[in-house]
Amino acid sequence: MHLKTEDLTRIEIDFDSGSTPPPFSHIFKLKISFEKTFLNTQLDLEYTHREDLSDEEILDEGFSLEDNYNYVGELHQAWEKPLKSLYASSKWSNKKLDEEEGGLRLLAKDLHGKITRTVPLNQEEWQYMAQEIIQAIYETSKKEAPLIINFLKIDHEETLEIALTMKFSIRKALATINGKEKELNWEKTKELLSYVFLPDYDYDKAREGKPSKRGTYIDCGDGFWHEFGKGIYNIDSSYDAVSKIKEGFLKL
Repeated sequence: MHLKTEDLTRIEIDFDSGSTPPPFSHIFKLKISFEKTFLNTQLDLEYTHREDLSDEEILDEGFSLEDNYNYVGELHQAWEKPLKSLYASSKWSNKKLDEEEGGLRLLAKDLHGKITRTVPLNQEEWQYMAQEIIQAIYETSKKEAPLIINFLKIDHEETLEIALTMKFSIRKALATINGKEKELNWEKTKELLSYVFLPDYDYDKAREGKPSKRGTYIDCGDGFWHEFGKGIYNIDSSYDAVSKIKEGFLKL
């Protein structure tokens, strides 16, 4: 059952990764209250079933030994509209979540005190939303800096230099193109960002310093520059993500 979107005062998101093996398995709860000028937010994130893993096994998968995270504080009001819009467009299941599959449950409360507990059918959309909000929390609390992707095209006539910054804390995408900044559409930029992390990047062919020779390059946010045509490969031969990245940046 839907509560009226305009009457919503609180949303709680409960997620369990189900039978996902450690060190990836985790649970989290997000509590979000809609205030006049901000979102009052609490996050409790816990990675589970790691007791039988060695420290090396956890670190080898790219995690740290202190991945659990708790946050209580304000979140920018920019997240209110997309969160309420997703709630308004969602459909619900009366079934309980399968413990093996895991998934996301939702609690909603309105200004009249009504509470609903439901399982959204559009699980993937809610999980994406939750991950974006968690990223916004990481930036707001200074746990992580905003993601910056650098794109560089050098030829005989001119140089094109683009710094793409995703500010999840305020839900803004910004591009600095040869020194001039402009704001981008958030959803379209997220789509471009999804392409960036699809290919396989050969770090043996990457360079740490900013390139100066003719070519087209990308730095995915870690300081290593990869050259198109020499160290970036499509994982799926039926989908040319590499071309999509290049085209996307050149259209900015």
